[in-house]
Amino acid sequence: MKPVVSEDKRQRFLVNRVDTEELCSAIETSNARTSNSPPSPEVEERCGSSVSPHSEMDMDSLASPSTHMGTHSTFRSLRQMTREALPRLDHYRNLASIMRAPAVGQRPTLDDLHQPPSGKDDLEESEVLVQAAHDGHDQTEAVEGKFGWVQGVLVRCLLNIWGVILFLRLSWVTGQAGVLEGMLIVTCGNIVTSISALSMSAISTNGQIKGGGTYYMISRSLGPEFGGAIGLIFSLANAVAASMYIVGFCESINDLLRSLGTQIFDGGVNDVRLVGSITLVVLFGICIIGMEWEARAQVVLLLVLVVAILDFVIGAFVGPLTDEEIAQGFVGLNGSVLKENLYSDYRTGSTGGEGNGQQNGFFTIFSVFFPACTGILAGANISGDLKDPSESIPKGTLLAVIITYISYILFVLLSGAVAVRDATGNVTQVIDWSFTNCSDAVCQYGLQNSSQVMELVSVFGPLIYAGCFAATLSSALASIVSAPKVFQALCKDKLYPYIEIFGKSYGKKEEPLLGFVLTFFIVLVFTLIARLDSIAPIITNFFLAAYALINFSTFHASLQQIPSWRPTFKYYNKWLSLVGGVFCTAIMFLIQWWTALITVTIIILLYFVVSYRKPEVNWGSSTQAQTYNLALSSVMSLNQIEEHVKTYRPQILVLCGAPSTRPPLMHFAHSITRNMSLLVAGHCMKEQQSQTVRSRFTAEATRWLIKHKIKAFYAFADGPCMALAARTLMCNVGLGKLRPNLVLMGYKTTWQTCPSEELQSYFKTIHFAFGLHLAVGILRVDGGLDYSDLTEFTQEEEDKNFIAQNVGAASAPMPSDASNPEPSNIHTTNFPTSDPRCCTLAPSSSAISFGHYQSENETSTGPYFTKALSIGFLKLTQAVLMGNTSSNITTVSPNEDGNSSFLGVLKMGKKKKEPVFRLSNGEIATPQMVDAMLRFTRKQPKGTIDVWWLYDDGGLTMLIPYILTTRSIWSSCKLRVFCLANKKDDLASEHRRMAELLCKFRIDFSDVVMIPDVMRRPREESVRDFSNLISKFKVLPDSEDKGTEGITESELIALKDKTNRHIRLRELLLEHSREASFIVMTLPIPAKGMVSAPLYMAWLETLTHQMPPFLLIRGNQSSVLTFYS
Repeated sequence: MKPVVSEDKRQRFLVNRVDTEELCSAIETSNARTSNSPPSPEVEERCGSSVSPHSEMDMDSLASPSTHMGTHSTFRSLRQMTREALPRLDHYRNLASIMRAPAVGQRPTLDDLHQPPSGKDDLEESEVLVQAAHDGHDQTEAVEGKFGWVQGVLVRCLLNIWGVILFLRLSWVTGQAGVLEGMLIVTCGNIVTSISALSMSAISTNGQIKGGGTYYMISRSLGPEFGGAIGLIFSLANAVAASMYIVGFCESINDLLRSLGTQIFDGGVNDVRLVGSITLVVLFGICIIGMEWEARAQVVLLLVLVVAILDFVIGAFVGPLTDEEIAQGFVGLNGSVLKENLYSDYRTGSTGGEGNGQQNGFFTIFSVFFPACTGILAGANISGDLKDPSESIPKGTLLAVIITYISYILFVLLSGAVAVRDATGNVTQVIDWSFTNCSDAVCQYGLQNSSQVMELVSVFGPLIYAGCFAATLSSALASIVSAPKVFQALCKDKLYPYIEIFGKSYGKKEEPLLGFVLTFFIVLVFTLIARLDSIAPIITNFFLAAYALINFSTFHASLQQIPSWRPTFKYYNKWLSLVGGVFCTAIMFLIQWWTALITVTIIILLYFVVSYRKPEVNWGSSTQAQTYNLALSSVMSLNQIEEHVKTYRPQILVLCGAPSTRPPLMHFAHSITRNMSLLVAGHCMKEQQSQTVRSRFTAEATRWLIKHKIKAFYAFADGPCMALAARTLMCNVGLGKLRPNLVLMGYKTTWQTCPSEELQSYFKTIHFAFGLHLAVGILRVDGGLDYSDLTEFTQEEEDKNFIAQNVGAASAPMPSDASNPEPSNIHTTNFPTSDPRCCTLAPSSSAISFGHYQSENETSTGPYFTKALSIGFLKLTQAVLMGNTSSNITTVSPNEDGNSSFLGVLKMGKKKKEPVFRLSNGEIATPQMVDAMLRFTRKQPKGTIDVWWLYDDGGLTMLIPYILTTRSIWSSCKLRVFCLANKKDDLASEHRRMAELLCKFRIDFSDVVMIPDVMRRPREESVRDFSNLISKFKVLPDSEDKGTEGITESELIALKDKTNRHIRLRELLLEHSREASFIVMTLPIPAKGMVSAPLYMAWLETLTHQMPPFLLIRGNQSSVLTFYS
């Protein structure tokens, strides 16, 4: 009988996903296999009791098989019986995790489950469990150290919203706009921030937010184009905001000194510049040292702010305590004063009576006030440090907006009720209330003239200064820290050139020191402006642009209906977000249209910079979803439209294999379809391939197409034979009307020597294409199309190989006669065939690689190249002669960026970094070979494209060469058309009819040549050459009935006329088109069951052998040309 286990002990093993459970299971399995050694004290402590194999086995036996995955025995049995993984957070933390094997504790791949390898060792499995338990424990500890919604979001937002504007400008806003319009300004600002907060809450709860704050949210939502633009602007906005807070702090210092009857210089802008510069240096010193504002310190600062605010509110209800306060405009709660301040009184100038010639208005005052609403992003910027961002950000941000909105409305109302707009400060005028009359005196006090109304109204004035100092310095420090942090995140993404250096991290905390230096100078420049009212509108523009894009991000993501758009914050509306974005943009232009126009222009320019550079990032943005939606909608719309001859486009399926193996074929096809129609690179293989192999082929092909700027798709198919795989591509590639209608193949030059199966497969492929009513094109060029033995290297890789080889040679022992080294010691070349990147180049070979890939106007004989080469080899020789040690060759070793100073000198002579091609044995490909491979990417010499339009195939034979002449590389070539004459005696009329037909087709041609004697018997030597060509494929009469593949005598007799016609065409081609730049001819159709593969290929060989680049093409007998409009 088994011992009874208490309910409490049982519950320990019924808890779902307990980390200690996994640890105990792992140790139990490990101990059972290691002589039952006792567990460590750490393990005993985590498991809660001593672990022994027997007691653990008893527990397993008590667990019910029907319980959930929380039980220990069920968990262990699942690990032993299946390779499946339970859902875990770690599986979704990194997208690359799905590609890892379960041996590292990750989700198994589909191949692991469908085609499982050999079983794994139990000890390895237990180590996985132990590691998983430790990881879970560490993650729990990490969560415990994060902030909640109060300390992490609410406190930070309140500290940033209650800032310098509250203490120094809100009373002036009330004096200018009045109580009613002042409350309207506050309401408008909070409407913008409230809608933006709702949108930001939706974005921030749609996944984990990393460093970068607003930049991260917008870039990951709208893509790198908008994200990069707003990242730069938001970084600058934070830097300018820091200068605004510093200037606000300096103005408070000036007012304090003025109240004490002293000053530094002039009590004005010069004092602000001096104190501001000193304050900036101190704040940056704190940032560089690495001092952090802990949550408790922020709470203390918030308490100071709250006490200062309460000091103002209590003072407003208590009223003035002295006549001096009354003379300065503080009269206490007064209905008549409230009535007088109810409406606006816009004036020129700013506080203090400093006129700047500009008449203030509603939007001018709004631009000064709006920075007081820009602290709503403070909590979202540290979302990575929050326990639960999806709960903390919406709750803390929205509560902060509500609290600050109520407080600002109260401040406007109290300011308008307790203080007059103008006051002289003369105590003697208090008796007759004439201190508000500024006609005979200069008024330096009151809502319109003084920035220290809050200090005047408060019960204890120094508390207001303390609150203002705390608000301004904390906000300035936060802005100084956030600006380089956001800029660092932008630099690390490498969206813009020449700024990566500012993304470099220093120290354990990865501080962006260079970003701090850049921010320092930006803040210093704006601090030297020393006018708060001039800086505030700049920040307003930048923040409004950021808020507009936040709102648009939410609207755009919601509109695209992306399945991944699942924000946990549900209280948002996409149309409200759109209204908020439009509202922000409209306010930008209403405040100051020309600064708004500059801001929008900068964003657009930055957008196009990123769009042009096409950085290698993939963030799954909503713009990608929009591209998909637009493409899907367009394909669906296109599918509902019937095809018309006027909208015909040659949509090509190129049977090229991997695109990198046959570049001429891909380049030629792209010259036809570029910016016009569909191009698909088809790859066929005989054996069935796994998805891993298919994915690798697809990735490599896509990279090659992008690298060579070929707009094409890649499709892979496998089958029992190449012909069936090709037929699979022909049938299945495409979608709706976006489906290939032309199959382009390379000519099989090895048809005479290849196995019979390959020849038959090639021949069947042509039959399959015609059977599916597809047009067929066969391209042949001198030298062939297959360049699979060439490997392409970038110039940087080639330069590194060159440096590695020379440094290795310099490090080797020198011969006894150093002045006359053996030639073999200089030119020895060693190319490992397994990896040509690791080869050692001979100097002579390397010299070739620097020159022959340049264009004609960038040859290696230029002075810059000669100087660079000389300096480079001078440095190399100097390194060798100075001791031949590795320390003496550091001048040519690569630096941290992967480039060396020697390479930098060499690169002076190259304006364009051309790739380098190497053979499989490591040798550099000859210039002739490279030119042949890239022939269809180079400008073609002046010449003719001869079109042999032999039969009416619908006009495709004529359309393709016409399209070629519209391309820049073929623009120097003219069309020359050759046609067969029906009647020899009527050549003139047939010539005229063909010319008229081409003119009606609007095809520009240089000449039309009619061929009257195609039926003439070919010369004997031509017939003899053809007989020699097919001699090895002839089947003996005795073997014809045995089904032997080859050319039978009966077939030759039946097709004698057609064979003679092709031989005669060969003679005509040699007569007329031997010097043409390119030849296009109508492809003869092989009648199914009538002509064998060897005979058909002999026809094609006869037509194309030793001719210029030759395209045999045949339409599907449907019209592709029309002369109707």
